[in-house]
Amino acid sequence: MSRHASEKGPTQRQLRAGELIRHAIAGLLQREELRDPALTGVIVTVTEVRMSPDLKHANVYVAPLGHTDAAPMVKGLNRAASFLRAKLGREIDMKFTPDLRFHADDRYDAAEKVDEILARPEVARDLDNDPDHDEGDNV
Repeated sequence: MSRHASEKGPTQRQLRAGELIRHAIAGLLQREELRDPALTGVIVTVTEVRMSPDLKHANVYVAPLGHTDAAPMVKGLNRAASFLRAKLGREIDMKFTPDLRFHADDRYDAAEKVDEILARPEVARDLDNDPDHDEGDNV
């Protein structure tokens, strides 16, 4: 089946490469001591890696463990990107080692806000009065 230009989304190749790089970067961040003060004592979770179609650029989405501000951590990781890229090149077996760009992943914050909204008494009351709402549904 051919891929149409109108279709959106990453290819299987991009997904496999992104997952390979996600695991490798997570391991590097766990093992390596980065000297940047913004990264001292911060535990970084690598949530996703999105690859460019040519696999030469990787957008790495990260979140700090706990409720700390992600912005300084992301700036520190971007400062250390060339160091991490060099280490990554020794870890993975790809034709090119992609350029790394780190971004804060705010999906957890957004999910937490949705949970807070759904937990409000007025929303819970409306959900309880909804005839289409099935109490056995946990979706």
